[in-house]
Amino acid sequence: MLKTYKSSCKQNITPVSLDPYVPKVELKEYLKINDTIYEVDSRAENGMTFSRLLNYKYSDTLKKMDPDHLVALVTEVIPSYSCLVFCPTKKNCENVAEMICKSLSKEYLKHKEKEKQEVIQNLKNVSGGNLCRVLRHTIPFGVAYHHSGLTSDERKLLEEAYSTGVLCLFTCTCTLAAGVNLPARRVILRAPYVAKEFLKRNQYKQMIGRAGRAGIDSVGESILILQEKDKQQVLQLISKPLENCYSHLVQEFTKGIQTLFLSLIGLKIATNLDDIYRFMSGTFFGVQQKVLLKEKSLWEITMESLRYLTEKGLLQKDTMCGSKEEFQNNFHITKLGRASFKGTIDLAYCDILYRDLKKGLEGLMLESLLHLIYLTTPYDMASQCDPDWMIYFRQFNQLSPAEQNVAALVGVSENFIGKKASGQAIRKKVDKNIVNRLYLSFILYTLLKETNIWSVSEKFNMPRGYIQSLLSAAAAFSSCVLHFCEELEEFWVYRALLGELTKKLTYCVKAELIPLMEVTGVLEGRARQLYNAGYKSLTHLANANPEVLIRTIDHLSRRQAKQIVSSAKMLLHEKAEALQEEVEELLRLPSDFPGLVASSTEKA
Repeated sequence: MLKTYKSSCKQNITPVSLDPYVPKVELKEYLKINDTIYEVDSRAENGMTFSRLLNYKYSDTLKKMDPDHLVALVTEVIPSYSCLVFCPTKKNCENVAEMICKSLSKEYLKHKEKEKQEVIQNLKNVSGGNLCRVLRHTIPFGVAYHHSGLTSDERKLLEEAYSTGVLCLFTCTCTLAAGVNLPARRVILRAPYVAKEFLKRNQYKQMIGRAGRAGIDSVGESILILQEKDKQQVLQLISKPLENCYSHLVQEFTKGIQTLFLSLIGLKIATNLDDIYRFMSGTFFGVQQKVLLKEKSLWEITMESLRYLTEKGLLQKDTMCGSKEEFQNNFHITKLGRASFKGTIDLAYCDILYRDLKKGLEGLMLESLLHLIYLTTPYDMASQCDPDWMIYFRQFNQLSPAEQNVAALVGVSENFIGKKASGQAIRKKVDKNIVNRLYLSFILYTLLKETNIWSVSEKFNMPRGYIQSLLSAAAAFSSCVLHFCEELEEFWVYRALLGELTKKLTYCVKAELIPLMEVTGVLEGRARQLYNAGYKSLTHLANANPEVLIRTIDHLSRRQAKQIVSSAKMLLHEKAEALQEEVEELLRLPSDFPGLVASSTEKA
């Protein structure tokens, strides 16, 4: 069937690769309506021509399970070739992967069977023995889903397995289309939608651009599945030009133009209105100003942004002596501005962060990490959070009295959470962002205590990929807050505390594993293996024999063993040098030592 199908693909060829040194790959675009496949053809009157009818024997049960004939489309190429199926939602990815595997014959289980078992074992190793129920069922068939619900370790292992041909089919969301180099012989778009939004031309081109592997395949194919009701919209989609690219410098106000101005002044690249305006004129936004700016001029936008930063206390204006012209006014960065600049804090939140840290000093609770975690929970993730109120209430009641007091300090009472959990009306207004941020801090606090993303994911009924993203964002924001506090003397008390918290959030493992995870190539699963095998410190690893490591640690290659030992030796050497410098500094005679000063004076 595959040979017959390939021989019919001879027209409307579009080159995929722009690299002159890589052979060009033919990309053919198809549309599927019911059981008919049409080829996209710009020369045809309605933009498409008949190609073929799907010839696949479907049972009545399979027809109900697979009304879009996905099984027929993927089995034309797998397992010999790779295939991507783009789905509108994350849940749909998982459902489609399972549905396809239920319909595949047992022959698919034999293809690279040993390698697929290794993938399953590796997934368990990086997840503390856990494995997703869906992946347990689909990987033996060479199928997996790929979306943001996976942890980064899971994604990396699955992508490696796909790239080497162990896995031949990914059901994925549109995020895989950009940035990840995972090409396929055939790309199938499950529907012309991303969630509930109709596809844009650039999204469509990005997805079908995965089809065709330069240097491997001579042809790539894309098939967009659509319903009759979407036909006209899809015909417009495939024929219209790509959307124009516009600057978002002003639309993303605090992350765009204002942050740019603070950086320009902080780095002393431009410090007066005239220089800043000339800099803006040379940006992409400046080039597009006639198209983008309808009501205000670039000069007015520049003036307003600088005025906003000044009113917010991030900049201060100095009028030059004898100058009456506003464009000659110089600006300098304030302490708060420098703290925000050095900490790379989103300017929408810098004053809120300052107030939160100031308020925290009045009653900082150090009996547990909860209060500190709340202060370093990212503000922007709170707006995206939708708490499960029963879980919220349950977790609140598991806190100690001192920890419950943290909630009261930030303005969230047990009474409020209880009423929300029971569905009662709330009269007293409570800041939604504070409530959501506290909920996220509960997740992070639980994660630091349990150090297991899977159990926390189950406890809070959230995807493990989201939990990991929250943890990474919190570790990054904690580091930002640390730099913010280093620039403001009044927050000196936070510095040491945030340094330790940042390290815990970065590694999120039992304390004894952190020294091992400083070594290149050692993640949590490997650190646990090494620790259990008796390698409990950097010194142990630096003095280890790679050959012994290979025999002792499961699934450790010779190259990895040598890398671990050499990295540990280098780290140990760096730490020894740093300690030596500290010793020399401690033993060095101070330059202002009384006797030394008198002796110098006599010689003079």
